[in-house]
Amino acid sequence: MPKIRRPSHAHSWYTGEGDALDAEIDKWKAAVTPLPGLPARAIIGPHAGYSYCGHVMAHAYAHINPANFTRVFLLGPSHHVFSRKCLLSSQTHYETPLGSMEIDQEVYTQLRASGKFDSMSQDVDEDEHSLELHTPYIVHTMRGHPFKLVPIMVGALTTAAEAAYGELLGPYLDDPANLFVVSSDFCHWGGRFSYTYYNKDQGEIWESIKWLDEMGMKIIESAEPSKFASYLETYKNTICGRHPIGVFLNMLQHSRIKHRISFTKYDQSSQCTAPSHSSVSYASAVVTVAE
Repeated sequence: MPKIRRPSHAHSWYTGEGDALDAEIDKWKAAVTPLPGLPARAIIGPHAGYSYCGHVMAHAYAHINPANFTRVFLLGPSHHVFSRKCLLSSQTHYETPLGSMEIDQEVYTQLRASGKFDSMSQDVDEDEHSLELHTPYIVHTMRGHPFKLVPIMVGALTTAAEAAYGELLGPYLDDPANLFVVSSDFCHWGGRFSYTYYNKDQGEIWESIKWLDEMGMKIIESAEPSKFASYLETYKNTICGRHPIGVFLNMLQHSRIKHRISFTKYDQSSQCTAPSHSSVSYASAVVTVAE
């Protein structure tokens, strides 16, 4: 009997009615002019409420050719449960208002055999939003093309663990039928996030945040995990998906194929101009095979 992970954040973080949600995603994707070049092999995108970041997500998903893929790996951070490992779902399907996705148990068996993955309960799975917020976009984008899902919740990994998981997952990136989706927001700024770094040379607070995020985005585009780790150590930028991004950058080091990362959109939930303000930053990126 199927074990279903329910869309627990529907009707709150995003529209829970299928036709209306479909129309919203259609609208956001239609507003994007895809960059020229090869279609995406992987993307990075945010996971906030769609009213804040749905339009940013579209700047990643609009570059995907669904006909190229039969499997989607989804990597997201854990916001509620602490683990030094990566976690796999205990369910068989992920449900969305747009339809369900079957989890690829063959790949899960391979990953579990490594001994590096733990399982998460249904409650832990459904409490976490970083994976779920991408699932409607995945179903919408892959519609009409059969595929299976490989959701992975990435724990609070050391840099050595990020490298180990990158080495383990890197060969899956060499299979052109595999799409990778990396879930992350960028800077969480303000007292409620315990992060108020401000470089006054950049102008207003929101301009300092943008400067800081864009520095991180350029480093991610360099695809050098050690530089990204050094940036995080220096500036402490509150990029919640830093561990999934770190794993993915290490995957690129273990792929036989050379890839290129290009950021396509950046936005903030609000423009902070006073210390009492707060904001979250959102960015999308597309990963292509380097020509």
